[in-house]
Amino acid sequence: GKDGLADVKFRKLSRILVCGRVALCREIFGDTLNESRDPDHGGPDRYTSRFFLKHCFIEQAFDMLHERGFRMAGSCGSGTAGSVAEPKPGVDTEENRWNHYNEFVFVRE
Repeated sequence: GKDGLADVKFRKLSRILVCGRVALCREIFGDTLNESRDPDHGGPDRYTSRFFLKHCFIEQAFDMLHERGFRMAGSCGSGTAGSVAEPKPGVDTEENRWNHYNEFVFVRE
């Protein structure tokens, strides 16, 4: 930041979150899987929803799933396209205008 100080305001990072059985997530995504947000390092048969990928390329993630015999079983999404209401103090209106979330469900054939 300016004058060697860290910027207080920064943009949120988009991430591809991964959930499922730990051993299967590791098998599919290999070294592209980031496990740093999953504090429970129990056995590989447990389930987690705290992994994310080290890249943000959804096509690459889909290809990795397809190569392992998975197909998309469903998807859903939510988002905002702006609001006419007056924003609360301190809220970044530009950031809120483009908030969205997409979920894709894959099953092995």
